[in-house]
Amino acid sequence: MKTKLHPHFILGMQFMLSLMMVLVLPSCEDQIETTYTYQTQVPVFIEVNSFREADIVIEPGIPLDQPGKIYIYGDYLFISEPGEGIHLLDNSDPSNPQNLNFINIPGTGDMAINENILYADNYIDLLAFDISNPENIQLVKREKDVFPNLYSNEETGTIMTYKDTVITSTESNMRWNSWGRPTFRTDMMTFESASYANSDGGQSYGQGGSMARFTLLGGHLYTVDNNSMRIFNVEKPMDPKYLSDINLGWGIETIFPFKGNLFIGSMSGMHIYDASNPAEPREMAVYSHITSCDPVVVNDDYAFVTLRSAAICQNGANELHVLDIKDLNSPTLLKAYPMDNPHGLGLSGDYLYLAEGDQGLKSFNVSDVMEITNNQLEHLKNLVSIDIIPGPKSLIVIGPDGVCQFDYSDPEKLKKLSCINVSNE
Repeated sequence: MKTKLHPHFILGMQFMLSLMMVLVLPSCEDQIETTYTYQTQVPVFIEVNSFREADIVIEPGIPLDQPGKIYIYGDYLFISEPGEGIHLLDNSDPSNPQNLNFINIPGTGDMAINENILYADNYIDLLAFDISNPENIQLVKREKDVFPNLYSNEETGTIMTYKDTVITSTESNMRWNSWGRPTFRTDMMTFESASYANSDGGQSYGQGGSMARFTLLGGHLYTVDNNSMRIFNVEKPMDPKYLSDINLGWGIETIFPFKGNLFIGSMSGMHIYDASNPAEPREMAVYSHITSCDPVVVNDDYAFVTLRSAAICQNGANELHVLDIKDLNSPTLLKAYPMDNPHGLGLSGDYLYLAEGDQGLKSFNVSDVMEITNNQLEHLKNLVSIDIIPGPKSLIVIGPDGVCQFDYSDPEKLKKLSCINVSNE
């Protein structure tokens, strides 16, 4: 007679057999080594003389690789490649922009233009270029040692910058180790000038985006880094002169001028400065919010501030804040609207255009600031967008994939005019 084994007994024997195999045989899992590949930024040490003695080369136009900032001046469009240089395009026809040339500027991040003079950073120096003839751009001045925050050793003339690097490691947290820092090109817009085109005191300025760190107002150039605002006298455009700097705290990101005032976005809030005396701007107020990445644009009555969560923004909120700024000494939050992942933004009359990163581009009628999300006009979900300029001829949108322009004469229906895509090489 056969003995029928209980199912629980059979399962128990199978478990014991499996356990014995694990104890006797070498573990296959122990022999597997998992590798992780990251794009990070590693420190690079550079001797000051190595870039000061090198020629600034003006090259024929080259394809976009990693677009950073955008800037309009007259019929020209300027697109920066962070750390590499600035593309100059003839944009007289936004439906067919022509790539003219590339200004090779190592260590550059931002720009502004005053009376045909282009200002750009070259690591620790400020450069001024005469661009009155785009076919024959000339370097006219180098203002040295005005961005000393990059020095690692000022006595030896050594600066530290960061280089994009692909790292392969067996450590899953490699991207956060102590010697590197994460690449987040679209947040730095490092990817990342808020100046609207205007004529101020007889001087003609260009127009930048909301993620800018350079801007012009009252014959002066203002630049911001993580902690400070630096002030330059540019009343003689070809002869910029460093005046002073103002400590702003920490996490400073963007600067936006409007009617004699400066609105500075930081990770902790918005600073408002009265620049009626442009050489000595005076703090009027600070609006504080939770730690988030934070550009800002304004009109006569309201400030529109985006808060974005990201690794470098300490995972803050994803919101659009609307502030009443009729009293600049006491900005008041009116309403906070949830957003997907807002980056830069642009304001044209009653219409707000908001870059949502990977989530696309949104447009709103903001004539009633208390009903903004109920007055959304469009959501272009397939357009990865980081910053926006509502220009005189087109709405210009930049993202990691390139630069696109739209006819926005009908604010409720954007019409694509052209796109300049990054090189696939």
